[in-house]
Amino acid sequence: MDKVIDLEKATPKDIVKHLDKYIIGQEKAKKAIAIALRNRIRRKLIKEDIRNEILPKNIIMIGPTGVGKTEIARRISQLSGAPFIKVEATKYTEIGYVGRNVEGIIKDLLNIAINMVKKEMIKNVERQVKEKVDDIIIKKLIPISSELNSSGKIEIVDTDFSNSIDKISKLYYDGKFDDKTITIEVIEQQSIGDLFNVPGMEDMGVAIGGIFPGLPPKKKSRRVTVKEAKKILYDQEVEKFIDFDKVVDIAKDRVENLGIVFIDEIDKIIGKRDTHGPDVSREGVQRDLLPIVEGTTVNTRYGIIRTDHILFIAAGAFSFSKPSDLIPELQGRFPIRVELSSLTNADFKRILTEPENALIKQYEALLATEGVKLSFTEDSLDEISKIAYEINQKTDNIGARRLHTVLEYLLEDISFEAQELSGQEIKIDREFVRKKLAGIIQDNDIMKYIL
Repeated sequence: MDKVIDLEKATPKDIVKHLDKYIIGQEKAKKAIAIALRNRIRRKLIKEDIRNEILPKNIIMIGPTGVGKTEIARRISQLSGAPFIKVEATKYTEIGYVGRNVEGIIKDLLNIAINMVKKEMIKNVERQVKEKVDDIIIKKLIPISSELNSSGKIEIVDTDFSNSIDKISKLYYDGKFDDKTITIEVIEQQSIGDLFNVPGMEDMGVAIGGIFPGLPPKKKSRRVTVKEAKKILYDQEVEKFIDFDKVVDIAKDRVENLGIVFIDEIDKIIGKRDTHGPDVSREGVQRDLLPIVEGTTVNTRYGIIRTDHILFIAAGAFSFSKPSDLIPELQGRFPIRVELSSLTNADFKRILTEPENALIKQYEALLATEGVKLSFTEDSLDEISKIAYEINQKTDNIGARRLHTVLEYLLEDISFEAQELSGQEIKIDREFVRKKLAGIIQDNDIMKYIL
């Protein structure tokens, strides 16, 4: 996705203003994120000797589920234009236990950065690559002469073709050859290290791949349609227009200086002290994460990556623990802590309508595809918000996600019968909401209908 705002010029206020389009409330979290992102740009403008001493101020976001932590992460990944990865802390375990090595986070981040840079470079050479592919395919069509019969279909006849390039080119660009079959050469290349890139053997793959970087490319002929050939040859030819070493160099620099890692559910790797078994493993994950967050070198198949200036943002509900339960060394590496507040009744109403991706807008758009026009009155929004808020108070508080379940139940019959309702306008008012959700308003029935 293209950058929504230019971070090189955007102020922290601009960043917050952008986040406001998608996330209701949580001003403290937005402000902390905005400052952290802007500091990446400020650091680039400082002299190198001081620049290397300025480390990112990592952030922990604390708050119950469904209040916007993950949504903030998702939006900054879209607007930052920087390599970004979201991981769940529970996917990793201490070395020696079954699970992924935490160094895989940085390796995955580098792969994301390489793909980003590659896409940027491809965009610059797209026209030249397409011209090259078209030229290859058209030349393969030269041995045959193509004419349009009265029904508009191509007839293939074995005649001399030397003066018909222009005619074939026109037919080709008009898509008349798309279903015809031609023979192309496909190049396959594989590194020995790739054979070892399976869970638990990534480091061996990196090591072996470094010693034996590549095998000779394998060529083989394939019979494919012209439409398929365009895609295969495009992917093949684009590699010849791009300096992959340059791609890797740019990607590594972006990861080291602009990379962002979002670690979700960090509270789930807090174990009880003085215990054995799984809790020991959880604390082990913290100790394995420590050097990555603190600043270390990670060996990847593309070379060494330093993590000193990568920004780490962690998040967790901390329902049964607190940030101070993390090992002291890791706590110290997350100096900025922001608490996200639980959503109020008023917040629920704003979430329904204000964001650019608001739930009401989504449902209106979905049913409009069937010719059904939905309209929500103000009092219906008040009632939906009130019910969602009350259910959260009386059962597990799952934040804004409660609105999804309430709306799904509310509009279930309309969605099911949408095709029969085509051409109608359906007004959702307070009475409609109360009638449809009457069964879940009573305390005893809440768990039966909405979990």
